[in-house]
Amino acid sequence: MRLHPGETEATGWRVERLSDVAARLRPPGVEGRPVLIAVDGRGGAGKSTLVRRLRSVVTSSAVVHTDDIAWNQAFFDWADLLADNVLRPLHRGEAVRFRPPAWAAHGRPGAIGVPAGLDVVWVEGTGVVREALAPWFDAAVWVQGDLDEQERRLVTRDGDSPEQRRHVAGWLAEELPFLLREQPWRRATLVVDGTARLRHEPATEVVVGDPDRSAA
Repeated sequence: MRLHPGETEATGWRVERLSDVAARLRPPGVEGRPVLIAVDGRGGAGKSTLVRRLRSVVTSSAVVHTDDIAWNQAFFDWADLLADNVLRPLHRGEAVRFRPPAWAAHGRPGAIGVPAGLDVVWVEGTGVVREALAPWFDAAVWVQGDLDEQERRLVTRDGDSPEQRRHVAGWLAEELPFLLREQPWRRATLVVDGTARLRHEPATEVVVGDPDRSAA
């Protein structure tokens, strides 16, 4: 697995049932509100795919994408917006309806909505597993994958135009130092292999490992 310099690979890779992973991420004793689980990983790692699969075994759940919080806001300077307008009301057991300032400024319709009464809310996006947001989450996942495969997925998904290459260059200029500072692969409750090198049944199983918590 080719990782960016400074990222450490998880250990103990193994195949587990999706239902067992979802259960392990839900700590006991959370009452009156949903369990909040952060899902982080680099672009193209497979975060959205993982959350979609986890939601299939936790039907009373919803997902918040940090890309919606960050839209026309900033690549990574959105922690306060997320905490104050999404995570705080969820901790009170309330529904969420949040229209970010940039949506209004740029004419994007709608709002970010999460109903009350759910069992789990997954908050997915690069940069969500960070020190400033850690108190809000009950568990965290880092989706780790081979850098070459992640780059291939991004080109397939977003294209390879000059404009897209400039966007990716600007993103990486902020992403790499941010992630190396926060080291979400060490903070995570567990690590999921987004490129899934071990043979498994994608409909019911996932490849997981243990975070390397050694000193940076």
